[in-house]
Amino acid sequence: MSLLHLRRARTSLVLDARGPGLPRVVHWGGDVGDLDDDGLRQLAAATVPPVVPSSFDAPTVLSLLPEASAGWSGRPALAGHRDRADWSTAFRLDGLDVDDPADDASPARVAVRASDPGAGLSLTVELTLDPTGLLVLRHRLRNDGDTPYELRELTPVLPVPAVATELLDLTGRWCRERSPQRHPWPMGTWVREGRHGRTGHDATLLLVAGTAGFGFGHGEVWAVHTAWSGDHVTLAERRPTGQATLGGGELLAPGEVVLGPGASYASPLLYAAWSDAGLDGLSDALHTHLRARPRHPRSPRPVTLNVWEAVYFDHDLDRLRALADQAAEVGVERFVLDDGWFRGRRADTAGLGDWYVDEDVWPDGLHPLVTHVTKLGLEFGLWVEPEMVNPDSDLFRAHPDWVLAAPGRMPPPWRNQQVLDLAHPEAYAYLLDRLDALLNENPGIGYLKWDHNRDLTEAGHRGRPGVHAQTEAVYRLLDELRRRHPAVEIESCASGGARVDLEILARTDRVWASDCNDALERLAIQRWTGLLLPPELVGSHIGPERSHTTHRVHDLGFRATTALFGHYGIEWDISSISPAERAELAAWVAAHKRLRPLLHGGRVVRVDHPDPAVWAHGVVAHDGSRAVYAVSRLATSVAEVPGPVRLPGLDPARRYAVRPAEGVPAPATVQRSEPGWLASGATLTGAALARVGLQAPALHPEQALLLEVTALD
Repeated sequence: MSLLHLRRARTSLVLDARGPGLPRVVHWGGDVGDLDDDGLRQLAAATVPPVVPSSFDAPTVLSLLPEASAGWSGRPALAGHRDRADWSTAFRLDGLDVDDPADDASPARVAVRASDPGAGLSLTVELTLDPTGLLVLRHRLRNDGDTPYELRELTPVLPVPAVATELLDLTGRWCRERSPQRHPWPMGTWVREGRHGRTGHDATLLLVAGTAGFGFGHGEVWAVHTAWSGDHVTLAERRPTGQATLGGGELLAPGEVVLGPGASYASPLLYAAWSDAGLDGLSDALHTHLRARPRHPRSPRPVTLNVWEAVYFDHDLDRLRALADQAAEVGVERFVLDDGWFRGRRADTAGLGDWYVDEDVWPDGLHPLVTHVTKLGLEFGLWVEPEMVNPDSDLFRAHPDWVLAAPGRMPPPWRNQQVLDLAHPEAYAYLLDRLDALLNENPGIGYLKWDHNRDLTEAGHRGRPGVHAQTEAVYRLLDELRRRHPAVEIESCASGGARVDLEILARTDRVWASDCNDALERLAIQRWTGLLLPPELVGSHIGPERSHTTHRVHDLGFRATTALFGHYGIEWDISSISPAERAELAAWVAAHKRLRPLLHGGRVVRVDHPDPAVWAHGVVAHDGSRAVYAVSRLATSVAEVPGPVRLPGLDPARRYAVRPAEGVPAPATVQRSEPGWLASGATLTGAALARVGLQAPALHPEQALLLEVTALD
């Protein structure tokens, strides 16, 4: 066997695959240079830990699947048994399949094949080092025995060096998704478990370990993302032996996955990224990887009007037609009819599951509205929530056995609804048939807002835990629907941002980051959602002046600037606004369309500013030719005039013109005179803008200044 060195985008992965056991990760992180075979042997030898008192007689090294048989006393990466036997493994290396093209624009791949004949198990570890430096890892376990094997856990982990001393992850709740939390990395295990049956409002998109004081633009950081839309675990562990790991996988209930003879299980993909340029470096690798996917949206992301906060359940054809006319006038490109169009749906207490157009509300079907919208040149979209059912529905009355439930009882109700068991073949066939028919009968529908408004609780499938089977069935349903209707785009919405992960995004075209459109709340939600996702995948809408969820009041400029850095839209009754507001809204939509190629194709940067009341972020073109930044004042602060705001990410040697964005109103400020550069703009090098910055005006709280930057040479 051999020592392997995979290199892409300044990232190295060094594996010691000389056997006889599973390979060891010698190094994952920054590029270690062009090492020959002797150099790799020297590096492998130099990283073997010593034997210390009161320990094993041989060094304990961390393999791709840490095992107790090799001295690992941390959290098990593999847990299971065969009728209380074969509970521990000692895998031996059977072979390697290596595909490492000399072309750095292609991924490097390794498949590690191993087996434990005594336990009757085979293991394949799949690793891919992407051209962006992103590492993707998965385990596949096969039962080679002649009796069932109950799997309890199969969690890929990767080592992190001792210089990573701090952890950052995200938590949250409904309307406050993606709230960061940060602390020193102590001894022991930091475990983030999601038991919602969906990704969860409190899920951490990334679990980040880094050097002390790392920020958006500085520090060395390592991070993992668990790509799974059901119950999952993401963890960081530091042992007294000096070993530290990050990992993640599926969280299995007892008896949920039992492998029959010859059956296999694949863990969710674990995405792992390293950067020596702080959190923005992680985002850059992840965003570049996502944008390179064959199914990543290629057309301009249409400015969207969702009618929910305009009409709620009050569906009137004439009013909706008029709303579509007004939407077209301000530059909207997609019109979405939200909840309330199907049978019995006059409130959120009934109708889910009865996916037929309500003849009482829509006697001629949806065709008149769809036709009107598409004749205006707008795309038509429709809200659905296929995985759910109201007890007050014809479907539930006919098939109460189609609900995910423990034997003999229903789970506690949530928003007056239960969850359909999609692993039930008849329930799955019904949903696929109804959605397929809906799209066939209304060919003008080009977009589905796919909602998911409750957790899965006591989610039983035929007496056994059902979250795993449910998650796989949802994936199959989306895959088949996309196969039949490849032109239809789908949004992943789950009472806001409760289903945001890279596996659901392999099947959908954007996420709804939060049900909260309050611009102040959205600044943070979008900043941290953007840690994983590029702006074009994150739905970001202008809400009404008074927020539906917080009742906070903001002017249009602050709302529009905050929403600008995403998949732009409007969630507002624009039929009730004044002509002046309509003209300003149209100006903001036009500004977004003008900036859209940059916003949805450039590199995201976020500014580390010493004043916590001042936030700044931007997007820089990859060729350094232009950029757009937003500087926001969240609140008052002790410093009456905060220090200059640095603008990172530009070419240090080039000269740039900086000016407030054209065509949109200036924000409200508190000073008697503006900073001198603001009226005529400033011309500075990228190095000066990144290292010195510009003095922003003294903005009122909850105001934002939008800046455009253009290279002059």
